[in-house]
Amino acid sequence: MRDEVGTVLVTGGSSGLGAAVAAAVEQQGGKAIVLDRVPPPNGFQFEEVDLANPREAEAVVKRVAEEAGGLDAVVTAAGTDACGDMMDVDADDWDRVILVNLLGTAAVVRAAIPFLEQSQGRIVTVASTLGLRALPAATAYCASKFGVVGFTRALAIEMGDKVGVTMLIPGGMKTQFFDGRKEEFKPGPNQRLNDPAVVAESVLFALRQPPGVELRELLVTPSAEPSWP
Repeated sequence: MRDEVGTVLVTGGSSGLGAAVAAAVEQQGGKAIVLDRVPPPNGFQFEEVDLANPREAEAVVKRVAEEAGGLDAVVTAAGTDACGDMMDVDADDWDRVILVNLLGTAAVVRAAIPFLEQSQGRIVTVASTLGLRALPAATAYCASKFGVVGFTRALAIEMGDKVGVTMLIPGGMKTQFFDGRKEEFKPGPNQRLNDPAVVAESVLFALRQPPGVELRELLVTPSAEPSWP
């Protein structure tokens, strides 16, 4: 196991799983750099970026990595959703889910790869159980997360032994992700949800693996996760 996690770029690091990952990185003696649209509440280094603009995201990642003297890992925890039947969801909102969750992920990874090759670093993408199982009223989210699954599996083969690649597949978590939704699209009152801090420990476990040791996919769900299997 690696003793240090080093400098870790975390997208979506101002809330939810991303914030938990950033906090876990700092607790392990590493340095978290948060990319998000709003500042993190914990005072970690922050760079404002909208992942719906992939070229902007690439430019920010490159600049941040150069200023930091390199990167040791990237965790793409940023995500958004637009619930409802496809014809009931605004077209721009539907497109934004794909832009942020899939194209934003790919853009950040693309920009980070040259730096991660130098450090023999690691990429952790965040998919979802809905990247493996399709549900109604979730066409945008499923499309984006199925895309992350395919992207990550292909990327792992492409990277070989140059950069580690792990895909996290989380189930439901107690985060702000469900805020603002209609009741029909929120977890049920008795549904079990994981603490994102616990799920973040899985990410840190992946980040601390030595070069050449791969945790290709980590499925972490509540014991009674309704979207799995």
